Amino acid sequence: MAELVYPPVIGACHTMFKALDLRFDIKGTENIPAQGGAVLVSNHIGYLDFIFCGLTARPAKRLVRFMAKESVFRHRVSGPLMRAMKHIPVDRAAGMDAYRHAVKALRGGEIVGVFPEATISQSFTLKRFKSGAARMAQEAGVPLLPMALWGTQRLWTKGHKRDLGRNHFPVVVRVGEPVPASPEEHPDTITDRLRDRVQDLLEAAQRAYPVRPKNADDTWWVPAHLGGTAPTPEQAAARDRRG
Repeated sequence: MAELVYPPVIGACHTMFKALDLRFDIKGTENIPAQGGAVLVSNHIGYLDFIFCGLTARPAKRLVRFMAKESVFRHRVSGPLMRAMKHIPVDRAAGMDAYRHAVKALRGGEIVGVFPEATISQSFTLKRFKSGAARMAQEAGVPLLPMALWGTQRLWTKGHKRDLGRNHFPVVVRVGEPVPASPEEHPDTITDRLRDRVQDLLEAAQRAYPVRPKNADDTWWVPAHLGGTAPTPEQAAARDRRG
């Protein structure tokens, strides 16, 4: 079936990138398969992360179908776009429907994008991974593709105002080699190994990031363990519990 909506949306995103003069450093796109199903797994630090995750698949001429919360599909603007791009709605009260939808897409040769932390990490460190990505990959017989983003939190993230001015923000993305999901292995074991791989990629992306905070007021986007003023993982978890 012809993709009538996704390519124009990608074009609009590229126009936005140019307008914002974002500085991209993307490595590892050769790990995205040119064909066949795969589960693309990333850390989650900003509201626009799905755009940058999808960007990594363009050299392979692939489109990523992201799993996203169902409320996004009810929005009068984003809803029709999300459905037309064949993204997958997730109702947390009835998650099995989304799971089956994703497995069917994977078996059909699609790349499905997943944020296994489920929500944005306000500490900008990795939270615990849910095992759904590993279980989907096992059931569909496809690999997991680990990746990490850094810098996207400066554009728009939870608890901070959007900053979509022409600030020349760098965005660093690292895609790792596929992680196999053997049906003989326990999903939790695969998930632990996958999280370790994403952690390695995240640290590589942070090391490659070309700028540091300008002053004391600009340290909010740096994790506490790296000397910034972002919440610690414990403080972030408390914020999540408060909603």
